Amino acid sequence: MKKTIARWLDSDVGHSFRSSPVAMLAAAIAFVCVFCAVFAGWVSPHNPFDLATLELGDARLPPAWSTEGTTKYLLGTDDQGRDILSAVIYGARISLIVGLVSVMVSVFVGVFFGLLAGFWGGWLDAFLMRVCDVMLSFPPILVALLMAGVGRALFPDAPTSVAFGVLIISISLTGWVQYARTVRGSTLVERSREYVQAARVTGVSPWRIMMRHVLPNVMGPVLVLATIQVATAIITEATLSFLGVGVPPTSPSLGTLIRVGNEYLFSGEWWITVFPGAMLVLIALSVNLLGDWLRDALNPRLR
Repeated sequence: MKKTIARWLDSDVGHSFRSSPVAMLAAAIAFVCVFCAVFAGWVSPHNPFDLATLELGDARLPPAWSTEGTTKYLLGTDDQGRDILSAVIYGARISLIVGLVSVMVSVFVGVFFGLLAGFWGGWLDAFLMRVCDVMLSFPPILVALLMAGVGRALFPDAPTSVAFGVLIISISLTGWVQYARTVRGSTLVERSREYVQAARVTGVSPWRIMMRHVLPNVMGPVLVLATIQVATAIITEATLSFLGVGVPPTSPSLGTLIRVGNEYLFSGEWWITVFPGAMLVLIALSVNLLGDWLRDALNPRLR
């Protein structure tokens, strides 16, 4: 493991990372956010979803540094007496899971169809690209909002896992298009290379050529796009939850916490919505900065 990390740090990408303070700061922020979200049960001071520990008498307490605040709740409490710091940590876990899984689904579907369109060409390429054009004509948030609303209407009493699945599919429904178009363009270039022609001459099957030869050479732009799209997926999930069609109310994400706090924003309880919003901004900004760095690091013209 140490040798692998040392080898990566000595590579061109590792050198670019070590020489970029913005990338290192963004990576540190992203690591802290992901670490707290993954180990929320150990990091958070309270379990905000344990009803037995909630005290309505502690509802809407200000942060600890305020006059009426208490060190028991460092960032204050919401309208139900839940610790804001703990709720933000648990909410970040839900937002990160939905964002990462939806991007993984989009990458899998988009890379598969992009390889088919670029390698085979012909009517299959024309058909898939027209499907992409149709999907791009609809605003992604509108499609996700429609799918999430229809899913909740069809499965009103569905378990939490089904609700999460509908939300992930609704975000991935338009997300795969960008990966398909990116992979298709790179595959059109790679399929005319000498190594592909040599593999065809030696009798290698088209599927093996696509998976073993073409796919590794077209994944660079996909990794950059996926890194940036993680932030977009997290914001989309937060938007849907803010509108009330995202994750179930029993598992509130950052968007749900912002929506709840928005009702008390003008009555003076600003901390209920500001801290979840700040967490969302930190996650999205750090991921976007990492994506921008990765795009420049993988571009040989900018080295």
